[in-house]
Amino acid sequence: MRSPEAALVLALHGGGGNARQMERHSGFSLLADEFGFVVAYPEGIDHSWNDGRGDHISTAHRENIDDLGFLTRLAEQLLAEHGLDAHRVYVTGISNGGFMSQRLGAEAAHRFVAIAPVVAGLPTAWCDRVQPSHPVSVMILQGTADPLVPYGGGYVQVGRQRRGQMLSTDQAVQHWVRWNGCQAEPQEEAMADLDPNDGCRAEKRLYAGGRQDSVVELWRIEGGGHTWPGASQYLPRRLIGPVCRDFSASREIWQFFQKHPRSR
Repeated sequence: MRSPEAALVLALHGGGGNARQMERHSGFSLLADEFGFVVAYPEGIDHSWNDGRGDHISTAHRENIDDLGFLTRLAEQLLAEHGLDAHRVYVTGISNGGFMSQRLGAEAAHRFVAIAPVVAGLPTAWCDRVQPSHPVSVMILQGTADPLVPYGGGYVQVGRQRRGQMLSTDQAVQHWVRWNGCQAEPQEEAMADLDPNDGCRAEKRLYAGGRQDSVVELWRIEGGGHTWPGASQYLPRRLIGPVCRDFSASREIWQFFQKHPRSR
């Protein structure tokens, strides 16, 4: 049951995906029913988001679709129409949707309180030009064996196509640490290896002490692929790498969001 003044979560599909796939793959609707928040699954033009990466292959980039404006206005409309809590508006996404969530956190920080990009980087095309207007808590989930979005940065690689450049995961974390004013040294925690057969181990690095209680978390998934932890193996391992089975990304993301409302 939805609680009064419920939180809002936007869950963004990856490139080539759609809203229905994101709902089914993430399982956020079940969590929304369990915890009383509202989740929306927007859909990008031609299954893509203009995350500012400079990918001239996707329609959203090629036609310079204003997804920044669209998603910000969508959040405003949902807040107004459904009486939701403006201090608890969050966004997550996978791959292209995760890149888009980073752009929303950086360029629409007045509206989005916390973000959780999954297997997605921080594009080099704009990250040095922006300064978020508010601190934004960030949870980054990235596999070290991701063949599409490499942990070490460089080009997003889809087959033989280069789809824009990005920072390394560690560099992206440092950008958010600096933007939020977090402590330079993280608290490190090795997560339980609940499925020793999945080929993955997860480690959490927490950078606390940011402005307005903001934090940056890196969930570094050793051996993890271009996948959503705890979800299905949607393509063969030889194409996207393995799925980490040690935790549910969706449940951990919601728990992270719960901890980080904006100060009233």
